[in-house]
Amino acid sequence: MPRSTYYYWVKQMNRPDKYKEIKELIAEIYHEHKGRYGYRRITLVLRNKGIRINHKTVRSLMGKLGLKSLVRLKKYKSYRGQAGRIASDKIQRDFYASKPHEKLATDVTEIHLHGEKLYFSPVIDLYNGEVIAYNMEHRPVYSLVSKMLDQVFERLNEGDSPILHSDQGWHYQMKQYQHALKKNGITQSMSRKGNCLDNAAMESFFGVMKSELLYLNEFESMEHFKHELEDYIHYYNHKRIKAKLKGMSPVQYRAHTSKAA
Repeated sequence: MPRSTYYYWVKQMNRPDKYKEIKELIAEIYHEHKGRYGYRRITLVLRNKGIRINHKTVRSLMGKLGLKSLVRLKKYKSYRGQAGRIASDKIQRDFYASKPHEKLATDVTEIHLHGEKLYFSPVIDLYNGEVIAYNMEHRPVYSLVSKMLDQVFERLNEGDSPILHSDQGWHYQMKQYQHALKKNGITQSMSRKGNCLDNAAMESFFGVMKSELLYLNEFESMEHFKHELEDYIHYYNHKRIKAKLKGMSPVQYRAHTSKAA
């Protein structure tokens, strides 16, 4: 090895690590969010703390620390043929909403754990991705969605007239469901049969939830999972930031835009 090269590396090894504090902060953020954040989201958190740093630098530092986002069960299909009226697709894959409670989306997913099944039925607000209502049942009965709807109705403000989008699952074809929507000033919208992209917002949410909660953890029982899912929904709404929400969580973004209005 040339003498100059030897002394170059000796000098480099003795040089203080200028990223020491940043790396400690990156590791702290990573573990706080249980490995769910990759370099892009961690960059946003750092910027929210007033630290201006390039996302490529964060990616490099995470690589040196051995940190990477830990991140996909069979999709539950509630379609059982036409059992009632099929609503038209009012969304047409336009998931942009200009204000809260303008466009909502719902779906049902099935969870398998310890030989048990759990059916999870949430409603998200397409304005900020916030979970505004949800219900869980051990069987895919009608109350799975009716109890969820009751929460939606309580959440709406006077003058709200949202579109509620779903697939063509049998719950959403029932007269009781459709009557409840109409009674509360909600316009029903349904995806076309066999077009999962028509309800991509819900598919995305379920994918994130399963990647960040279901597949990353060991659960002692289904009841344990239900408790953790409730905690995750609170985390998702209040703490989990999104780049498209300017580095804010859904609740932070809603509060921020309401003050600016």
